[in-house]
Amino acid sequence: MDIASGAVHVVDGVVYDAVALLEPVVGELEKPETLPESACRMVARELSGSYPEPEVREALEEIQALVDAEELFTKDTYKEYVLDFKKRKTVVKALCLHIAHDCNLGCKYCFAEEGEYHGRRALMSFEVGKKALDFLIASSGERRNLEVDFFGGEPLMNWQVVKDLVAYGRSQEEAHNKRFRFTLTTNGVLLNDEIMDFCNREMSNVVLSLDGRRQVNDRMRPTRGGGKSSYDVIVPKFQKFARSRAGKDYYVRGTFTRYNLDFAEDVKHFADLGFDQMSIEPVVADPQEPYAIREEDLPRILTEYDRLAVEYIKRKKEGRGFQFFHFMLDLDQGPCVAKRLSGCGSGTEYLAVTPWGDFYPCHQFVGQEEFLMGNVDTGITRTDIRDGFKLCNVYAKEKCRQCFARFYCSGGCAANSQHFHGSITDAYDIGCEMQKKRIECAVMIKAALSDL
Repeated sequence: MDIASGAVHVVDGVVYDAVALLEPVVGELEKPETLPESACRMVARELSGSYPEPEVREALEEIQALVDAEELFTKDTYKEYVLDFKKRKTVVKALCLHIAHDCNLGCKYCFAEEGEYHGRRALMSFEVGKKALDFLIASSGERRNLEVDFFGGEPLMNWQVVKDLVAYGRSQEEAHNKRFRFTLTTNGVLLNDEIMDFCNREMSNVVLSLDGRRQVNDRMRPTRGGGKSSYDVIVPKFQKFARSRAGKDYYVRGTFTRYNLDFAEDVKHFADLGFDQMSIEPVVADPQEPYAIREEDLPRILTEYDRLAVEYIKRKKEGRGFQFFHFMLDLDQGPCVAKRLSGCGSGTEYLAVTPWGDFYPCHQFVGQEEFLMGNVDTGITRTDIRDGFKLCNVYAKEKCRQCFARFYCSGGCAANSQHFHGSITDAYDIGCEMQKKRIECAVMIKAALSDL
């Protein structure tokens, strides 16, 4: 992989070895146009015992052709624009509406404290939601496509307000030349036919929360109070919902913990249930929690991603494939320049809104008063927080500067960095190792399926 351009090359052994030898030398050059003759002689000398001279010469010619095409040893030309990026006008394109700070499940790892977010239980009123949508329209500049995610807690506990806000958003589209893309994240307990029909008309995507096999799911996602199984309640509803989407986006989203480091089995279980779009994320928790992932778990986790990648390829070739979120990298177009500079967009392009209308950089910061940015009545009053998030990118993070994966993760999650290191410009180390492995797997999958 050429880091700056995003080009991915499938090469033979001699080219692979030659590139490895050239990389330290070319990395010192301001702009590699013609490979230094001294470097080529060094490569020929080092590889003379492993490959015939004509093969080495041909490999160097191929490498030079890739350099000429700016597909190898490409220089990163974007870091000089970071300070100018901070000066740009902020355009908000997405809101996460916390429609309900309440939940009907008692998930043990919930960062939202069963929906309370370090505060009180509350449901968002239509009036607050309306002001939030008005703010989004007014703050979106020339951008036409806007995104709103109904989140919780459990948003179906405030379903009428969800419907009313969708209707209000639609009523504003033509007048302001905007188009709302609504999404919903749900645990499924309250799903019924009316809700599914509405979502299939209005929701561009739905996220269905399920952790995998019955025993895995029910260990961490019991019903509230009684601690009963949620799996048997929600799986039939999710299966019906997924079938009813008729080509529209959805994905089943799970969380794996130290209790199920064999999470590839849970992904396979999703597929066997009939789901074809899925994700399973590592839990992020205080290391003292018994279910928390620890550094010593990484070798097993990385091996599990490899195992999942092999199964992914196998099922694709058998005609029963599925989409796994973390393997869906765009290796044809390469990293997006805007993503390099903005990261996930939290605190700038993307904001979370509490039931009483407070703005936070994202849902994982809600309830942390030092990150309270403003309110639907006042707008953004803490522009210093916003400006800090503008620089929350790979160029501001020491750990990211030499990492091959930096343009695909854009520095990782700011909330995780804050939680583990007390700074949004650090990086969550365990998460970094998993992200690098997932990118390696995605590259391998691309090569293995190139003939399909």
